[in-house]
Amino acid sequence: MDGKIYFDNGSTSWPKAPGVAEAVADLLANGAFNVNRGNYEGAYEVAGRVLDAREKLAKLFHAADSRRVIFSPGVTCSLNYFIKGFLKPGDHVIVSGLEHNAVMRPLFQMAKKGVEYDIAQVDIQGNLDPGQVESKIRPSTKAVIVSHGSNVCGTVLPLEDLGEICRRHHLFFVVDSAQTAGTLDINMEKIGIDFLAYAGHKSLLGPQGIGGFLISEALDSQMEPYIAGGTGSQSDLLEMPDYLPDKYESGTMNLPGIIGLHAALSYLEEKGIENLHRRKMELTGYFLDRVLRLDGVKIVGRQDLENRVAVVSLDFRTMDNAMAAFELERRAGVMTRVGLHCSPLAHQSLGTFPQGTVRFAFSASNTVEEMDICINAIEEMLKYSNRDIQ
Repeated sequence: MDGKIYFDNGSTSWPKAPGVAEAVADLLANGAFNVNRGNYEGAYEVAGRVLDAREKLAKLFHAADSRRVIFSPGVTCSLNYFIKGFLKPGDHVIVSGLEHNAVMRPLFQMAKKGVEYDIAQVDIQGNLDPGQVESKIRPSTKAVIVSHGSNVCGTVLPLEDLGEICRRHHLFFVVDSAQTAGTLDINMEKIGIDFLAYAGHKSLLGPQGIGGFLISEALDSQMEPYIAGGTGSQSDLLEMPDYLPDKYESGTMNLPGIIGLHAALSYLEEKGIENLHRRKMELTGYFLDRVLRLDGVKIVGRQDLENRVAVVSLDFRTMDNAMAAFELERRAGVMTRVGLHCSPLAHQSLGTFPQGTVRFAFSASNTVEEMDICINAIEEMLKYSNRDIQ
């Protein structure tokens, strides 16, 4: 990574939290035993660390019971658990205009089976008026599904207001926290979230391939396990266990991922997510301020620090966005993500479809010096592209 600058933390965080790699390597080298299967000391020790990871996540998201913390491969699988394990033909749901394909593709599949959905539009900055959601409620509406923070422009949606609407209309509230878990404080009980999908490998600073969801008692009572199989419990029955977390955790768990996430959660507890978020927003503010002075490039979405996370998309007006991303890495070693970011609906809402954007997503490990190197490279690129046009 010498000479490289990593600004793609919206895809996955890097570097990972201190101790994550060591925890994973130690498990694999010295005792990668299965939980709920092996009846020996090593398996019980691993099970204890898994339980502690659940408890840390329950504390982080202000959940009442760590048994309601479910592990899965990530946000995409978690959202499929809800969309395909709860919704039935004739049901209606409401989504925002910023949703990722982790929501839209399974919904599109379910639409072929009779599930209906409406999109509550956002404005050109990604802001959502809660009234847009409330106006689309029907007698058949079962849930509201929203991305807490946009993976395209970083805009944060008003969860408190949306939660209040869902409670008042007796709807389940489903939140995709891929870009906010480990960055913003999310209080499930206070907001009234029934299903919170989280990614372990982004701002939670754990390894890829681990995430999950937290589920309310009310929703759990109505949701079927989307995947069924062995759990190591009630093995005499062909039915899935009806208690948590076993109900939703079939098959061998991703123990290296969970143990790595456990180490990351310990680091976040030590540092405080509010402190890490403050640092990221300082860097984001510096980046926005310098980009606003440039001609030939547009900030997509909000141009201030209100209601956002450390995700910034740029649309280059005088050169192809893919070429801009290529040149940034070639000239300055800056790694970004270019395109539609698996969120074509968001780009349609923000006016950047089909060209997409160049996305910069910062971590607390980035520096002002890296920002300057990146901005200087953008300035040079724009000079040449503007000259070529003239």
